[in-house]
Amino acid sequence: MKNFKKTSVHKALDKAQYLCAQKEKCVEDIKQKLFQWGVNKNDFDSIIERLIEEKFIDEERYAKAYVKEKFTFNKWGKIKIEYALKQKKIPDQYIQYALDDIPENEYTQTLEKELIKKRKSIQDTNEHTIKSKLIRFAVSKGFENGKVFDMVNSMIKE
Repeated sequence: MKNFKKTSVHKALDKAQYLCAQKEKCVEDIKQKLFQWGVNKNDFDSIIERLIEEKFIDEERYAKAYVKEKFTFNKWGKIKIEYALKQKKIPDQYIQYALDDIPENEYTQTLEKELIKKRKSIQDTNEHTIKSKLIRFAVSKGFENGKVFDMVNSMIKE
């Protein structure tokens, strides 16, 4: 068993504030760090409360930043982003607000560009195989089934 060095509450708060100042963090991220640092679980709530009071942690702000990052840089769809945020125990209302910030036309264009890029990498000439590979790819990126099927069908017809 790993022997964790106990971290004082004050030192843990300082470290957590520093982390939050560097990059948006959610409550779950900080809980994991506090655990790694060996902070007594009884002190978790007081540290997190203080971080929230001082605006180091804001779950709504975190959700918006997370959505923007994963959509813009990773080209993830809404389903995958939502699932990842739920894993981090972000409240559903914040997830929905953040996802609603993605412009629909940008979302559709991103899906189209990703499918076009993927289509170029598929060597197969069988239409059925191409369709299934494109659909599997887009769904794995977290795009909605209906949107994916419609776009793949329109691409293959062209």
